[in-house]
Amino acid sequence: TVSIDNSPWPPATQFGGFLESKLVWSWAILKFAKAKQFAIPAFNVTSSSVIVAVLEAAKKINSPIIIQFSHGGSQFMAGKGLDNAGQAASILGSVAGAHFVRAIAPSYGVPVILHSDHCAKKLLPWFDGMLEADEAYFKEHGEPLFSSHMLDLSEEPDDENIAICKKYLERMKAINQILEMEIGITGGVEDGVDNSGVSKDKLYSSPQDVYKVHEALSPISEKFTIAAAFGNVHGVYKPGNVKLRPELLVDYQKFAAEKTGKAMPLFLVFHGGSGSEMHEIEAAVEAGVVKMNVDTDTQWAYWEGVLKFYKAKEGYLQGQIGNPEGEDKPNKSYYNPRKWLREAEGTMVARVAEQCKMLRNTDKCAR
Repeated sequence: TVSIDNSPWPPATQFGGFLESKLVWSWAILKFAKAKQFAIPAFNVTSSSVIVAVLEAAKKINSPIIIQFSHGGSQFMAGKGLDNAGQAASILGSVAGAHFVRAIAPSYGVPVILHSDHCAKKLLPWFDGMLEADEAYFKEHGEPLFSSHMLDLSEEPDDENIAICKKYLERMKAINQILEMEIGITGGVEDGVDNSGVSKDKLYSSPQDVYKVHEALSPISEKFTIAAAFGNVHGVYKPGNVKLRPELLVDYQKFAAEKTGKAMPLFLVFHGGSGSEMHEIEAAVEAGVVKMNVDTDTQWAYWEGVLKFYKAKEGYLQGQIGNPEGEDKPNKSYYNPRKWLREAEGTMVARVAEQCKMLRNTDKCAR
């Protein structure tokens, strides 16, 4: 166990790089975040380049980070040319991506949590495939391949949502794994799932709805988080256009505290946060949000690096030979993927670090 006091998190090197330690540390990190009132951002990744950018930022700000794979992102990791029948390519991509993170993350010297993003009911074969890989890894290493997984059954009736989550948490408990679940619906469009037309009442969970989840899952394991809906919408919008109600998070905690006799018993997750105003983010963190998903903003940041590079070097990117310096001058050093992908990584590193600062997640590891 880890004592929660005023000291920073132990250095990752204390246990040989977080991903070489037992997964009990994943839950301890979330408890640490809740106690210190900061949240850990979770960044969706689609390639080794994006993974490296996230890890580089985490190293720079010396704090824990969450790397997560979506269903579509996992398929992209494996290659869009592969058949995804039975979710085979998505399973392959997420598992391969997780092994890649494990191979390089210890060199960055910060705690890393490996997570999978939204899994709807129709995508459960993907979830099952990852769990099989987790269980096989556990047999060999004493910990699962992934730290945690998310089930998003919010489109199903609440009772069915909770019942399926219970079944999976029973299985995940055996390998010391964390379950994230969603109650209420996050609006907008994400990874091919379109909730833009959902009724507004579905965008706001009630304290009773949220506590029902806690009541059902806590007897099985303490290792679960709840992505409760408080007006969240996937995608990016002008500030003020998304009607977030972070005060609802306080209501969820108060209701659960009255029922359990424990202060702030819930571990909450913030979805659809792109475009959120700073005061909304701060209120969410103070109400017990320990994880915030970030995808849309970092997609733009990654592209922006390429865009800026192209605009600055346009004359050198019109052909293999010939540029403003002469018709016979070669352009290989400009169109080499290592050049412009590195520009993408650079702008994403900056955006990841910025998000960490917004969530108070800087210098949380002892040096």
